[in-house]
Amino acid sequence: MFFNKFKKNKKNEMYAPVNGEIVQLQDVPDPVFSEKMMGEGIAILPEEGELYSPVEGKVIQVAPTKHAIGILASDGSEILLHVGLETVLLKGSGFTPHVKEGDEVTVGQHIMSFDLPFLKENVSSTIIPMVITNSLDGKKEFFLTKESKAKKGKTVLITIIS
Repeated sequence: MFFNKFKKNKKNEMYAPVNGEIVQLQDVPDPVFSEKMMGEGIAILPEEGELYSPVEGKVIQVAPTKHAIGILASDGSEILLHVGLETVLLKGSGFTPHVKEGDEVTVGQHIMSFDLPFLKENVSSTIIPMVITNSLDGKKEFFLTKESKAKKGKTVLITIIS
């Protein structure tokens, strides 16, 4: 126990998966996200229809309806990237995943294309929540950016201390 005082904490970063306006999770117009029922996170209003990996890790889920991708980061964080709200109702229309379950990904790797104009016409919001689904286990600390603009692969959105 005494030696734990001198143990250096590990720091990992999650980068913006898309260019756009950064929105705090509590401001996402869906209580599942805004009340953090699925975990800690942040969101982005996308400027374009391309999604990139925010971390190095392994794809653990591509939703059958193609609107969401789950990644197990190299630090053990489980990340859900959910493109738009109510997009499950589109049954895959407008989405083209470029990864499959089991694929290894790196920061900034192109993982999905989506038809942003189509989404704007057919869903309540195009916002992309990025949620750490295992954040509620209390084993890590999360620090969210204060930035207002996200640049894919460049802007650090979440810093994780374990």
